[in-house]
Amino acid sequence: MTQSTKTPSLHLFCGKMAAGKSTLARELATRHGAVLISEDEWLSLLYPEGINTLQDYLTCSSRLKRVLKDHIRTLLAEGVSVILDFPGNTKTQRAWLRSLYIDNGVDHVLHYVDRTNADCLVQLKKRNQEKAEGSKFTTPEEFMMVTGYFEPPMETEGFNIHRH
Repeated sequence: MTQSTKTPSLHLFCGKMAAGKSTLARELATRHGAVLISEDEWLSLLYPEGINTLQDYLTCSSRLKRVLKDHIRTLLAEGVSVILDFPGNTKTQRAWLRSLYIDNGVDHVLHYVDRTNADCLVQLKKRNQEKAEGSKFTTPEEFMMVTGYFEPPMETEGFNIHRH
């Protein structure tokens, strides 16, 4: 493998469910000519009926992260920018994301999509009605349960934060 002369960057995301992270990720991938890796898409293909609880999600997400870490490292080493549409909604999730840019010595941006619960619930209702392939119906109660774990990013975590 040869080192590219291009300077890659890693784009990361933080924001509540239905805040618009995936939409922004797709826009950035197109704008930057970068590789988009979406956790939701991978999980829906690998575990189409296997994620029914929060614990199922955590287990499957952890497996996926272990598998993709070297792939992401290879892309970055080859000079390919990566748009990593994985949630960075807790300090624990962001610690994994931080390890990717630190271990690979690349520039990064943590895109913080800051929306109110009310805005997210409106978008969630629309998403549930459109029901894109691979997406699951999410109730407002499930949204509130998941949102209870949300931790906004802090400057002290060491990210280059871009607030949207």
